[in-house]
Amino acid sequence: MSYLDGTILEIHQALVDRKTTPLELTKEAIERAKSNPDNAFELIDEEGAVAFASALNEPEVDNLLWGIPYVAKDNFSTKGIETTASSHILDGYVPLFDATVIAKLKAKKCVLIGKTTMDELAMGGSGTTGRKGITYNPYAKDHSKMMGGSSCGSAAATAASIVPFALGSDTGDSVRKPASFGGLVGFKPSWGRISRYGLFPFAPSLDHVAYFTRSVEDASILLNALAGRDDKDSTSSSKKVPEIIKNDGEGLKGKRIAVISEIIDTIHDDVFLKKFAASIEAFKKAGAVVENVSFSRELLESIYATYFVISCAEATSNNANLDGIKFGPFRGGNTYQEVMFNARTQGFSELIKRRFVIGSFALMSENQKDLFLRAQQNRAKIVDETNKILKDYDFIYTPAAPSIAPGFNDKVNKLSDEYLIADNHLALGNFAGLPSITLPLGLEDGYPLGVNLMGRAYEENDLLEASACLEKITGLKGLSTLNRKEGNL
Repeated sequence: MSYLDGTILEIHQALVDRKTTPLELTKEAIERAKSNPDNAFELIDEEGAVAFASALNEPEVDNLLWGIPYVAKDNFSTKGIETTASSHILDGYVPLFDATVIAKLKAKKCVLIGKTTMDELAMGGSGTTGRKGITYNPYAKDHSKMMGGSSCGSAAATAASIVPFALGSDTGDSVRKPASFGGLVGFKPSWGRISRYGLFPFAPSLDHVAYFTRSVEDASILLNALAGRDDKDSTSSSKKVPEIIKNDGEGLKGKRIAVISEIIDTIHDDVFLKKFAASIEAFKKAGAVVENVSFSRELLESIYATYFVISCAEATSNNANLDGIKFGPFRGGNTYQEVMFNARTQGFSELIKRRFVIGSFALMSENQKDLFLRAQQNRAKIVDETNKILKDYDFIYTPAAPSIAPGFNDKVNKLSDEYLIADNHLALGNFAGLPSITLPLGLEDGYPLGVNLMGRAYEENDLLEASACLEKITGLKGLSTLNRKEGNL
């Protein structure tokens, strides 16, 4: 195996021991990116990455991210590198500044090798709506399985061992569900923990900077590097930056874990249920208390509709500047109205147009009370019920998805309990701004199954330490398409 196939900590040690160099890793990552068949990249910045890596000569022992190659979802602003959010309306847009997280990783001397595909403007959950078409799950060599979205390209690049970590954004489950389908660690910290400056807004009250790794320790390393107050983002938290976790194996001892019965009841995958039950028994052996709790089924069934109304309304407002004048190519017209009409007609996909229509409708003065404000009130009820559970329990433990990655031709009943609840409950973490992490549980027919742990706001270290214990239980640290293993459950 290549050093590139390891975790951040493993690669760092190889760099410190001079067994490899940033330039060697970067060139290998670029070659893997070029040969990747899964449509994971919007752009590969070979010239910039090689130039940056070439200047990194003396290993920095105390900088765990020194010389590590990575990729970023194409909705993070990158100075001098085209950034389109996978939308034709932004074709050719080259930002003049870096997003805060890009700047922080650059200061850590990480090497950005490219920008990854995504659902257009981060809207959608299938990885099929970006300007370059479908992004495929690398576990399915026949391209039969979804990667999931909207952070599909970042997930595919990490799962395929092109890079050891990748930046994404998570508005409803856009990192954590693809992580489940790709056998990855997908981590979304508390809202405000990481600056969103330079992240193209979708629904700011729900948007989180998030990322993919192949180990929990790596997720902790990135949190330590990226967290912190940013004066360019007034919503960023001034709370102390979390330290890198101890990972002493005691993260579950004495912890109370809630399992929401109404979510588990909607799962029909027997393999998943068996492994999930085995993980609960392992939690108990590790010293945790695990109990079933109840959550209003009516509220769980309303998550998707609530998310849809709020996110579409916020997106409509936040993308009003995409008018064909400020950004992207000029598509003709003699008046402002004509220019905007042509830009949006040609630049937006049908999915985006529909969502903006829904958002505009929900924000109309005659509809706000019945739609937008009602959705906000329902969100508050959902958050209250979630936080009530977390008063008595340290974590909420759930499936990350109801099954392995679905096929592109699978029929989905969007009115079923499985879809409304098991496929959408991860939005609880976005509604409440809570830290939430997906980890691999095992494999079924060669495809990953994932689970999710959610904790209290700004208590990321407790969540990560417990997750590290779960990772040890499953034995799936470092899982990827190049390092497939069945696990322990």
